[in-house]
Amino acid sequence: MVFRGLRGDGRGWTLLAIASGWVFVLGGRFLVPAVLPQVKDTFAVSDVGAGVAITIIWATYGLMQTPAGLLVDRIGERKLLAGSVVLTATSVVVIGAAPAFAAFLVGCAGFGLATGLYGPARGTALSRAFPDHDGAAIGATLAAGSVGSAVLPLAAGSLVGEISWRLLVGGLAVPLVGLGVVIWATVPSFGNGDGATSDDGTSTNIPVGDVLAAIRTRQVAVALTALTLMTFVFQGVSAFYVTYLSSVTGFAQSTAAAMFALVFVGGAVAQVAAGSLADAVGDRPVLVAVSAATIPVLVAIPTVDSVIGVAAASLLLGIRLGVPAVSNAYIIAILPESVTGTAWGVLRTTSFMLAATGSTVVGVMADNDLFDEAFFLLAGVTALGTLLYTRLPDR
Repeated sequence: MVFRGLRGDGRGWTLLAIASGWVFVLGGRFLVPAVLPQVKDTFAVSDVGAGVAITIIWATYGLMQTPAGLLVDRIGERKLLAGSVVLTATSVVVIGAAPAFAAFLVGCAGFGLATGLYGPARGTALSRAFPDHDGAAIGATLAAGSVGSAVLPLAAGSLVGEISWRLLVGGLAVPLVGLGVVIWATVPSFGNGDGATSDDGTSTNIPVGDVLAAIRTRQVAVALTALTLMTFVFQGVSAFYVTYLSSVTGFAQSTAAAMFALVFVGGAVAQVAAGSLADAVGDRPVLVAVSAATIPVLVAIPTVDSVIGVAAASLLLGIRLGVPAVSNAYIIAILPESVTGTAWGVLRTTSFMLAATGSTVVGVMADNDLFDEAFFLLAGVTALGTLLYTRLPDR
């Protein structure tokens, strides 16, 4: 059974709280691309400007991973998770109220920084709560995020004609604040934070040499490079999928938003299945299969123009979201316990800062009438990531 071992001793509530937070943290991140046509009209910006906005969200998210990882080892996961969702609530209000594009970009940066606190703490909290079922726990949480990424953009795409995009984005503040309270009440500290002091009362420091030694291994190099390539591709696709389907394929925005939602429906299934399969049969075969499955899908998207065809392609495209569920569990598991949070944060910063350029690259290609060719480029990058996963060492 997929969820066997994820309950008992209060761990079910911990998983539910963390997963619920991720629903709105990740779902909110994909809400902006869903209303990008309206954002472009409001501020009179091009596809490049829109791509830069999405890059800022992901780059600042990546930038925050290292300090967030340090804070995991110093103050614990509960404070970071609760603080992240409350700060995220503040940032969506700034985005929704932005009077000019510059202020909108400031809000995007704030959103990225605030949500950046969530990622490392989410991964280490689940790994520590479910040491024997980390793939399943992380997969279930990422699947919950995919549900949020499907529902929130779909709702926004359907309602944006009647409700201002500003209200749709800013309105996320209400559930985010409520989740901050829930997370604080249900997530334990795991004894790894709440004071960064040793038993004798002296301050503890994270040895830089230990961190460098942890991340300078072949296991980490292969896993991180492949994950970065896969994330680069998804940044490029997710930022402009609604825009591409509405401006090139000719779909209504509500239909395009529904197709975007289907990507995350497929992703939710893949994340639960991939995490559980990796626990059973190993990381490498699952990562290779999941990565390879979406190469032909990316190639096919520019050639498909029917609703049924695009719907099928969207569901299949979501399979690639199974990669982080397995890859994250793999990397966390091979890092030393004493520097897990810090090392994981450094690695996530490196990966996301590089991968965040995907939306800008696609934006530049779109403005130069190379929108179709962008999908072929992303298929090639996916193929390279798949090749790397075939060389992934065992844990």
